[in-house]
Amino acid sequence: MKFNLKETLILGSITLIFISSCSNNSEKQISKENDSLKTYVAERLPIYAKVRLTTDIEKLSENERKVLPLLIRAAEIMDELFWMQTYPKRDSLLSAVEDEKTREFIKINYGPWDRLNDNKPFVKGIGDKPLGSGFYPADMTREELEKSDVSDKKGLYSMVQRDKSGKLISIPYSVYFKDELKKAADLLLQAANITEEIQLKKYLTLRAEAFLTDNYIPSDFAWMDMTNSGLDIIIGPIENYEDGLFNARAAFESYVLVKDREWSKRLEKYVAMLPELQRGLPVDAAYKKESPGTSSQLAAFDVVYYAGDGNSGGKTIAVNLPNDEMIQQKKGTRRSQLKNAMRAKFDKIMLPIAAELIDESQQSHLSFDAFFANVMFHEVAHGLGIKSTINGKGFVREALQEQYSWLEEGKADILGLYMVSSLLKKGELEGDIKDYYTTFMAGILRSVRFGAGEAHGKANMLCFNFFNKNGAFERTAKGRYKVNYEKFELAMNDLSREILTLQGNGDKAAVEKVQKEMALVHNDLQSDLDRLSKKGIPVDVIFEQGLSVLGLK
Repeated sequence: MKFNLKETLILGSITLIFISSCSNNSEKQISKENDSLKTYVAERLPIYAKVRLTTDIEKLSENERKVLPLLIRAAEIMDELFWMQTYPKRDSLLSAVEDEKTREFIKINYGPWDRLNDNKPFVKGIGDKPLGSGFYPADMTREELEKSDVSDKKGLYSMVQRDKSGKLISIPYSVYFKDELKKAADLLLQAANITEEIQLKKYLTLRAEAFLTDNYIPSDFAWMDMTNSGLDIIIGPIENYEDGLFNARAAFESYVLVKDREWSKRLEKYVAMLPELQRGLPVDAAYKKESPGTSSQLAAFDVVYYAGDGNSGGKTIAVNLPNDEMIQQKKGTRRSQLKNAMRAKFDKIMLPIAAELIDESQQSHLSFDAFFANVMFHEVAHGLGIKSTINGKGFVREALQEQYSWLEEGKADILGLYMVSSLLKKGELEGDIKDYYTTFMAGILRSVRFGAGEAHGKANMLCFNFFNKNGAFERTAKGRYKVNYEKFELAMNDLSREILTLQGNGDKAAVEKVQKEMALVHNDLQSDLDRLSKKGIPVDVIFEQGLSVLGLK
């Protein structure tokens, strides 16, 4: 087909108009998406209250002040490693985002998924968060790995990748993260050479070796024996929450801690009571036949640095480790209460929530001591119950797989409350049971805001719905929650029995059913949680932390 000059000029003008129109439409679409992203971030950033992580540096010895910066520098490397596990394209993502607040929100979430909003993607075109995070190839299915000849399908310390032919292989952390782990090991060895604490020296030396060998058990035992040191560091690949595919692979994290010796001394007596409390659990004998270890430590700390998995999503305010069932059965666990972070959450989040949602007649029963005890005994309660199934299915963790973590958190919630009730009756704990139950109720309302994408959030939803079903509290006409103290204890015992039975049976299908039916937020509760958001009450905290905050830089 041929065109004369006039037709050609007209056609060219139409083409330019069309190209210009497409370009303008594209720019408008991009601008609209950017505005939408900024709006979302502007709404979500305020859910985090900023907290400065400090401690009384004057109480540290000169030697401890030399060691502490090395521990923090090692922890910073765990942060880098966690990014590599959860979102390895961090730098390209951040460089593509111009808005500073959006960049900050990405850093808080360690990626483009909102961890406290059921991992909702908030960057256009990203898609849903992979269940296996970055531990596995994005296109790998559960069935593909199970049918493969990978030797450690559910290994703690390896990354699953594809070789050049596309075949699945596993690469040990000590190989995959070799350079970063060597730097972290060197820092721990430097600290070990400086410290005057013999137990800390042994632990740091063995932990440095573990980074290079993937054998963490010797250092875990050394950490269990470390009871005297004023400084502490939890560091390495530890928790399995990030692996939503198999609940198998461990994510890197760290907490750098300064011991509160006065508070720790007050807590020492409770660990010795674990066997008696185990025998009194409200469940059939077969589900409480194990004997919890009593050589473990219960102590309080100021946390001065969070890193990696521990710094993502809802921030923990107490730690119960090690996770290895063999070590737990031989030695128990160490329960570390992060007192300064706990106090920040109580003041900035718990009290404002209670003022809005707890019945006015019961608000006088809110107390930090009750909050501290509830959180502390939550961690201690991880040592109660059952670690191995009663029917030959192996450890509960192995039997329940990805359903394990959230139910274990639910167990710790409810058995922690059981411990409080039992110790009050024995006269081993001071206070009014109404303080503990009311504060526990406010604690549920705090934690359910973490959402269904987080293990602790699911656990609290289960507790809330179970207690609601059993009349342990009522929602008043004013939209406030009033505890029925008698029914609260009955519901506590019934839920304890149900969770321990599910764990002991290792019945994964039954646990999945409970999660679908009970670990969810109904409309009334959601409307109340929305009220908290409208009031500007934070959901969680983020930290200003590091050497400069401590005055050590």
